[in-house]
Amino acid sequence: MAERKKVSRKKLLKEPDEFITFSGRMFQFVMKHKTQLTYAVSIVVALIAVLSGYRFFTIRSENKALALLDEAAAKYQAAMQDQDLNTAYQAVSGDFQIIINKYGSKEGGKLARVIFANICYDAGEYGKAVELYKESLKNFENYPLIQNLILSALGYAHQQLNENQLAASYFEQIAASDAQILRDEALFNLGVLYDKLGEKEKSAKAFNQIVSDHQDSIYINMVKERSAG
Repeated sequence: MAERKKVSRKKLLKEPDEFITFSGRMFQFVMKHKTQLTYAVSIVVALIAVLSGYRFFTIRSENKALALLDEAAAKYQAAMQDQDLNTAYQAVSGDFQIIINKYGSKEGGKLARVIFANICYDAGEYGKAVELYKESLKNFENYPLIQNLILSALGYAHQQLNENQLAASYFEQIAASDAQILRDEALFNLGVLYDKLGEKEKSAKAFNQIVSDHQDSIYINMVKERSAG
């Protein structure tokens, strides 16, 4: 039997610093490229917080997945400097697909899937974004916070595809969940969507719930203005 290679104390002490450096770069990256239309980018920040408990750098495949992800993110950031969103998306599409295909079941691959979904969304590739977000839902079903963030992203993506009924179904899941995050935003979107769908009673109910349950919401004044109008 081969002798198990010992990991030096110096290496063990170095690993957390490596993760902190990586997660810091990723946090800066996603915050720089966030959009006004969706909180989807917050998924990545939440993922970093959840996954920080894993000892990534003790596992070779995780190390490789994260290294490739770091390279792909850097490549996208560079492409963003002098190219439009769609061209930047095309520049890294293959890179992210390789990570997802080869390391999709690893934590680095799961993170890559969500980041790439955000990139697809920003590039107007809403159908692809929906596909990736749906797959990500399966990966984080035990994390209500991340689930709501992904559900919100799906709602916005379906809105962009003019699939308002489907969009409403995702915002309904957020409104009915135990997690408070994005609930007021989901209710506001439901009010708008149901109004477009001609379901006035459902629209009014969603708006009224913001007034009754979320007095500190950033949407409260918009709801009151709509009611006054």
